[in-house]
Amino acid sequence: MRHDTDVLLVIDMQNDFCPGGSLAVTGGDEIVPKINRLAHGFQHVVLTQDWHPAGHSSFASTHSGKQPFEMITMPYGPQTLWPDHCVQGTAGAAFHKGLDIPHAELIIRKGYRKAIDSYSAFFENDHKTPTGLGGYLKERGFTHVTLVGLAFDFCVRYSAEDARTLEFDTEVIEAACRAIDMNGSADKTRSSFAERGVVLA
Repeated sequence: MRHDTDVLLVIDMQNDFCPGGSLAVTGGDEIVPKINRLAHGFQHVVLTQDWHPAGHSSFASTHSGKQPFEMITMPYGPQTLWPDHCVQGTAGAAFHKGLDIPHAELIIRKGYRKAIDSYSAFFENDHKTPTGLGGYLKERGFTHVTLVGLAFDFCVRYSAEDARTLEFDTEVIEAACRAIDMNGSADKTRSSFAERGVVLA
């Protein structure tokens, strides 16, 4: 059992990111049993949930002539365009049915602002607009954040980097993550973690 100042952050274990979903990460469902086992070693667990309105600005379908995985420039910077995914209230946005963490204390939803995407559990993609999670964790006295989930090189990565920016001791358990690995993004994530002091367990 981890210390009372430790929290497990389970990132976006949702149907659309698992095989059969609209933005499936290869092997995404394989980590569910690992995450369940890990979670039962933590007193404190927080879940995140991608929660987009229909017609979200990060969806390729919202931009005429654009295809998924193309890049565009938004007012806040570069943005990858995605297939429609994790639309509020849909089956794709629901947690994977195998996820079994009844003692999770908080579900934080992100990406619900139509004009801006949100990879990180802590900040929107402008790196300024907070989700409130950082304040919640600090107010509750947590000092160490462990991250697992999907995808290693996007939402897990940016959540871990922001956790370090907010001065939490941060580790990522890579065996309980899966990567999209787009243009070498998995290796870039590992390099970034090494530079920022994120422990890759």
